[in-house]
Amino acid sequence: MDVESVKMLAIAGVIAIGTIAPAIAIGWIGSRATDAIGRNPEAAPKIQTAMITAIPFAEALAIFALVIAIILKFA
Repeated sequence: MDVESVKMLAIAGVIAIGTIAPAIAIGWIGSRATDAIGRNPEAAPKIQTAMITAIPFAEALAIFALVIAIILKFA
């Protein structure tokens, strides 16, 4: 394989892992928040606020992976 093919496979790997991990994290955050609200409905506003602030941190990982893929593509 030539260098360009290896580069494209690396980019595909970065994008694949970089989007799967945040998707799992966001699903886990939502699932745990739903469980917590089901156990203690009075705490729903606090749990929802924590969930809404945690999701962008997980989503930022996908953006970082995109930036790394773009750097690999044009480097």
